[in-house]
Amino acid sequence: MKYNLLLLLLAIALFDSCKPQPEGLRMNGTWRLVSGTTITKGVSTVTDYTKDTRFIKIINDTHFAFLKHDLNPAKDSSNHFDAGGGSYTLNGNQYTEHLDYYSDHNWEGKPFTFTVTISNDTLTQRGMEKVENENIDREIIERYVREGK
Repeated sequence: MKYNLLLLLLAIALFDSCKPQPEGLRMNGTWRLVSGTTITKGVSTVTDYTKDTRFIKIINDTHFAFLKHDLNPAKDSSNHFDAGGGSYTLNGNQYTEHLDYYSDHNWEGKPFTFTVTISNDTLTQRGMEKVENENIDREIIERYVREGK
């Protein structure tokens, strides 16, 4: 009888561990930015990141990093490389990046909070970017697709 109960508990635990995670918790991985919308004072600007730029975001359990460069660099070899990263927190669908590393120090040390949704292989983050020293106060909406599995 004890053996049957143990097998039953083991089967339940095994079944429970095989269930897929809720979509909102599966942010870990590499994401490729496909489009970004910036809304400043009611004016929207949409950028297609699939043509001339490659932008990825890498997220693990505690940190994120992003890398961006031109796909067709100028003949003088400049490719306008950009990168940054830091820690993050995730509470439900509220994702807050703490930008610890960036080439422009005016952006460092600031939290950026986004509402995130994941549908299939698409991550959408929407939130405000405010950097007073850069005179930036805008809403952004970014769409990423998962790279690999």
